[in-house]
Amino acid sequence: MTTLQNPEERFQDFLRTFRADEEYKYRKRLGHVALSGFRSIIVDFEDLIAHDADLARSILDKPDEYLEYLDRSAWAQLKIEDPEYAEVIKRLRVRFRKLPEKHSLRKIGSENIGRLLSIDGIIVRSTSVKPLLLKAAFQCRKCNAMSYVEQAGTLMRGPGVCAHCRSKVFEFMEKMSIFMNSQEIRIQERPEDLPPGQLPRAVDIKLSEDLVDIARPGDRVSIIGIARAQQEFAGRKARLRTFELLLDANYVDIMGKEIEVVEITPEDERLIRELAKDPFIHRKLIASLAPSIYGYGDIKEAVLYLLFGGVPKRLPDGVSIRSEINVLLVGDPGVAKSQLLQYVARIAPRGLYTSGRGTTAAGLTAAVVREKSGGMVLEAGALVLADKGVACIDEVDKMRPEDRVAIHEALEQHTVSVAKGGIVATLNARAAVLAAANPSLGRYDPYRNITDNISLPVTLLTRFDLLFIMKDVPEPDSDRRMSEHILTLHRLKTTPEQPPLLPDLLRKYIAYAKRVEPVLSEEAVNEIRQYYLKMRSMSGSSESPVVITPRQLEALVRLSEARARSFLRDRVEAEDARSIIRLMTLSLQDVGIDTSTGKMDIDVIMTGKPKSLRDKMQVVLSTFADLEKQLGIVEDSTLYQALSRKVDVTDEDARRLVDQLVREGILYSPKPGHLKRTAA
Repeated sequence: MTTLQNPEERFQDFLRTFRADEEYKYRKRLGHVALSGFRSIIVDFEDLIAHDADLARSILDKPDEYLEYLDRSAWAQLKIEDPEYAEVIKRLRVRFRKLPEKHSLRKIGSENIGRLLSIDGIIVRSTSVKPLLLKAAFQCRKCNAMSYVEQAGTLMRGPGVCAHCRSKVFEFMEKMSIFMNSQEIRIQERPEDLPPGQLPRAVDIKLSEDLVDIARPGDRVSIIGIARAQQEFAGRKARLRTFELLLDANYVDIMGKEIEVVEITPEDERLIRELAKDPFIHRKLIASLAPSIYGYGDIKEAVLYLLFGGVPKRLPDGVSIRSEINVLLVGDPGVAKSQLLQYVARIAPRGLYTSGRGTTAAGLTAAVVREKSGGMVLEAGALVLADKGVACIDEVDKMRPEDRVAIHEALEQHTVSVAKGGIVATLNARAAVLAAANPSLGRYDPYRNITDNISLPVTLLTRFDLLFIMKDVPEPDSDRRMSEHILTLHRLKTTPEQPPLLPDLLRKYIAYAKRVEPVLSEEAVNEIRQYYLKMRSMSGSSESPVVITPRQLEALVRLSEARARSFLRDRVEAEDARSIIRLMTLSLQDVGIDTSTGKMDIDVIMTGKPKSLRDKMQVVLSTFADLEKQLGIVEDSTLYQALSRKVDVTDEDARRLVDQLVREGILYSPKPGHLKRTAA
């Protein structure tokens, strides 16, 4: 056999002769390229190493030189496989994947310049796609002769003088010039790759041709490209000795969590459909969700429905009804809230985790930043990056109030509106929000209402479909089972029981179920209607508190659709509605209870004040008004005595009610021990 010396011949021999699973792997791929209309062929680098290790090593060391050879030889082989298509595209790009070594983003340095590298990261920013000039066509204005100039670098080069008439005046002919699509993205180190206490590093990536617009901010990617050094400038002309590292991408492999990226093979689909036939599939799904966290069956069920989501609806008048489900968990320290949130962020087809302590409004929604060219560009925040996915916000109560306001719009309208630096835009943030908060007093006090227990505004609480309290209450049986579960986890380094669905299959099941769009059946409508009317009738008289509002009615519909999705059903049955009614009742019993009367009262969540408290405050104000007419300025003791005679209120209760009215600015104290009403 003759030894091939020419790199083009060696690579063409590889494409022609390499076999895998008893077939010519790359000849088959070339056939697919022609059928699909692609302009590049993907080569697994490990195959090239196995076939010709010297050629593979040369490509890593001198990619600029060798990729030119490879593109020519790939086109030559395509000309043999499909001559017509080869003539149409004129050039076939070779794109490599599965390089033997991954480079850490923060360890790329001067020694890597000009070499082919593979790095992993998260896309945090991307520019719009712009045409990049490859070959410029110029027409002489004097003699109309055409000149063509190959372009390189950042600035466009002209022809200088006309070869025919020596004129220096030209007109750029864009229709006769050759362009290619180009785009710049910025990728940042993944959180798991970040050394403790270090800031994440980022690098700019240049994309071209068929690589543009295939990945979006928020996607996790593996990029193979050539490391370049780009000179930095001080002002317009002064060139600095320092250079900026960037990567000229050869291949982009998306490892993202976007629903479309979760690849479901026909075998997976058959397995998922087989699983869905099980009448108890939703129990198996609940058991598969965070199996390392003991208990919390009802909360895990609610989180499962959050992952499935409801069906989005757009009405003829342009109004959109949100389909995403928002859940808030309020719990004592150490009840695994953060662990549950981090698990959901990993399992969701597109999930993001952030903690309230280090989060700003711009980081959650969108930031306006200045580009190198001087223009302003939007940089997506966590809720925008989690569009059509799940945003997990831990310690939401620790956020600054001015930052927390930013998520109000995203929770209900599922958009983020920005008007800064000349940019007025509305971005989609169709993310389900799973939030967690700690009680303001350290532990949840069952004798205080939820608004007194957590330092969150009522306007935020009302936007959650379900609220759950996770209490750490000592119970001998439960404590024994939990201790066994935790100790087994540590001893065996695995869950005591194998989950019915492994995480990878669970993610695929959720992604597949999102394709189903269930419709409410008449039986389900009746169940929900009866429950709603029954709860409303409990608050029929003016003396009774309001138990449920239309917001909870919409939540019931969303959750029922999500449960039907878990069974891959296209109809919401009565059993779905009944199961969701049980879950809603549990949530209302947890948080919508007036602790002073023990009655269910939705105003605890909606306004922060149960009806019983509002009634007492009204009595205090009417008594105060009577005394103020007589005395002008009212002493504390006089008001307390009048209240004890009128409604039999103890001095302590009266003092607490008066303190609240002072805090709300309805009453004020002009001097110690005296009260006056503020002017309306």
